[in-house]
Amino acid sequence: MNNISDVFFDLDRTLWDFDYNAHKTLIDIYKDFKLKEFNIDVNQFIDQYTFHNEHLWSLYRDNKISKSLLRSERFGLTLNEFSVDDNDLAVKIGDEYIKKCPLQTTLFPYAVEILNYLKTKYKLHIITNGFDEVQHIKLKASGLTHFFSEIVTSEKVDVKKPDPKIFNYALKKAKTTSVKSIMIGDDLPVDILGAKQVGMSQIYFNPNKKNHNEKIDYEISSLDQIKEIL
Repeated sequence: MNNISDVFFDLDRTLWDFDYNAHKTLIDIYKDFKLKEFNIDVNQFIDQYTFHNEHLWSLYRDNKISKSLLRSERFGLTLNEFSVDDNDLAVKIGDEYIKKCPLQTTLFPYAVEILNYLKTKYKLHIITNGFDEVQHIKLKASGLTHFFSEIVTSEKVDVKKPDPKIFNYALKKAKTTSVKSIMIGDDLPVDILGAKQVGMSQIYFNPNKKNHNEKIDYEISSLDQIKEIL
């Protein structure tokens, strides 16, 4: 790793604990909008939202739906699962989610410690498929913005990981090359294999230790293990 000068991170589910922060926001929304009065169970509400959100995000990543459709549909489809057909309510809940969720600040264990460790040795950057304004709010609220030289969002570049174009764009923006760079992320096909195809080294952050057969450079289950690599 002596040749590495630039470290690129994914944000959601790598540094920022997306699942925990989303879950907390959804519980608040359930209470604030009194969804219990619709005979909706809070756990079923979260499960149905998660199902529809992940499905719509997969369509969005494949350029099959727009950002606006993703945002407008996910809570509408969720409410429909409980026989609630109220578009105005779905829009209000969606707006509240976008407002509240990015302000959550729970990070993965050792996130700040590892960034402090790395910043003295490398230039640090972000490559994320998240929406531009939302990701910047997350970084600012969590106190992470100052760690990163370049923050590259798919919305700004108009191309999403694992497309090689976003990685090549990020490398050019950071004024570095693939052989001098390493990508750290939680999504094997999107972050890791995406980086691999442009010649970047990779660290797969796999906290749940999911099984796979891919040949990758490094794999960790805790962010503090990065110290053993870099």
